[in-house]
Amino acid sequence: MRKNGFARHALIETLHTVQSSFGYLDDKAIKFVAQSLRVPLSQAYGVATFYHYFSLKPPGRHTVTICAGTACYIKGADRLIAVAEERLGVKPGQTTKDGNISLMTARCVGACSRAPVALCDGDVSGELGAAQLLEQLERWEVQ
Repeated sequence: MRKNGFARHALIETLHTVQSSFGYLDDKAIKFVAQSLRVPLSQAYGVATFYHYFSLKPPGRHTVTICAGTACYIKGADRLIAVAEERLGVKPGQTTKDGNISLMTARCVGACSRAPVALCDGDVSGELGAAQLLEQLERWEVQ
């Protein structure tokens, strides 16, 4: 916040920084940012809930983010999402009951030439098949 002079226009950037530091945005963090930047709490919550990037829940120990952009969808991302949902027993945006794996989707991760793509703990896995995705999920489950 100091970097931007506590400017109100830095709300999104500040929320990104907080989420990068803590993994998600909890109520205390959103209230602190709103007060520090002198923006209405409703505006801070509005931004945090509008943008797909922000999460109000703690992530799992591992995160798989499946790209659902056009190129990935055409190449089978819907199948990858279905396989992950079935294996993990959760929907996109949720974390397994044991807190181990979060399943996320993204509109585009910018790796269209490698479609379908998933980010596994931030590492890009391109030209991904269902079997490969299941192998990764199984590795995380036994850790």
